[in-house]
Amino acid sequence: MNRRAAAPAAPRTAPRTAVRTAVRAPAKGAGEVRIIGGQWKRTRLPVLDKPGLRPTPDRVRETLFNWLGQDLTGWRCLDAFAGTGALGFEAASRGAASVLLVEGDAALAAQLETLRQRLQTSAVRVQRGDGVAALRQCAPASMHLLLIDPPFGGELFAPALQAAAQAVAPDGFIYLEAPAAWTQEQLGPLGLALHRHLKAGAVHAHLLHKA
Repeated sequence: MNRRAAAPAAPRTAPRTAVRTAVRAPAKGAGEVRIIGGQWKRTRLPVLDKPGLRPTPDRVRETLFNWLGQDLTGWRCLDAFAGTGALGFEAASRGAASVLLVEGDAALAAQLETLRQRLQTSAVRVQRGDGVAALRQCAPASMHLLLIDPPFGGELFAPALQAAAQAVAPDGFIYLEAPAAWTQEQLGPLGLALHRHLKAGAVHAHLLHKA
């Protein structure tokens, strides 16, 4: 995988037929987000009414996958704080070979598993647990894309980035969503460098790679 290019080289198959699966929101007052691109484009993902649950905005997700080149065929991905699963399912929709969705909340993890089953995908796996621990359990330099979007009020950013810096492949990427911009002075000691940055409202989206 070329750092500035899209996905790792892999034999291309015939274009995937778009699947538009409507997954209805389970409860009154709960919202929904939609997958933006790939084989599940326009598929609706329910947003449970949970304090602090903050799906990545459509504009940010669209920009992220533009940065990545859209086609993630063959990539190994981990969404460490999955929430609604919007980021992880977007990666799988674009051809990622494996996507691990890690979520600590039992209701959210159950919803993710329901979605996985309805989409009938073996590329996605749901794991209830701690996102930082899951990052630390990755084999060194094994992951093409690590998605880090922890609760904004917590202190999980630094330990998650430390673990991700060990897990990411030399030509892989780390996506970081945070309430403030991370500077090169903060990223350098972790062995990371900023590739792209976007501010959208209260969200700072960063695409990082190994320095």
